[in-house]
Amino acid sequence: MPQATLALLLALSGSVAATPVNLDPKAAAGELAPHRATYDITLKRASDQSGVEGMSGRMVYEFNGSSCSGYTTNFRFVTKIETGDDVSVTDQQVHTFEDPAAQRFDFESKSFTDDKLDKDVKGNANQKQGGIRVEIKQPQRREVELASARFPAQHMLDILAMARKGTRFLEARVFDGTEDGDKSYLTTTVVGAPERNGGERSDPLKGATYWPVSIAYFDDESDGGDQLPVYTQSFNLFDNGVTRDLTLDYGDVVLTGKLSRLEMLDKTTCQPPK
Repeated sequence: MPQATLALLLALSGSVAATPVNLDPKAAAGELAPHRATYDITLKRASDQSGVEGMSGRMVYEFNGSSCSGYTTNFRFVTKIETGDDVSVTDQQVHTFEDPAAQRFDFESKSFTDDKLDKDVKGNANQKQGGIRVEIKQPQRREVELASARFPAQHMLDILAMARKGTRFLEARVFDGTEDGDKSYLTTTVVGAPERNGGERSDPLKGATYWPVSIAYFDDESDGGDQLPVYTQSFNLFDNGVTRDLTLDYGDVVLTGKLSRLEMLDKTTCQPPK
């Protein structure tokens, strides 16, 4: 499933214009804070067609680095799925490194079912003139040429920049290396009005600004018509890049994620050139 990763598509009034935003990472205000977030996952609803009667799990997302040293993410999503008399456990593990200066993105994603490896995809992507070149190393070596797209940290910085400016709508193509590592997704992002987090005294985000955000991911390889998103996700996005109150909507199955633990990690300081 795509990273970063998180969102339900919010309805826009007909008066809101679709304004594409394309920001240079160096021009984006602020930085993304290194942190480790744990989310408890529960089933919100499932259609009869899905066959899912129960679902629960845990998601752990660890983000490190800076714009000068590059961004590293480690993501793990373990879910227990009940379908009638059958119970299975899925385990998705993703590791990525994004280098804004080199415009390079390294990725590896593994998926297990009941401790059995289903898929292991590894590769890297580089921004080239007019597009992205993806070199897939596992499960089989091959190269893929894709249209120009944003990498996940770049995309998050774009969203934060537009949120601070009061822009509500963003269209962008995103490549995150998930699935088979050979495709990007068209996305639409909607940002709500800023709010202030009350929180308890021990809350590391107490007093911080956040925005309700929703992102829908579309597969533009499908035939025309009224295209539905592959999946959507919604969350509260804080000014430092931390997210809370997740909703993951896969159509027949909708999950919610509650932030149960948040650990802020040491920041990497960018040194000015000598």
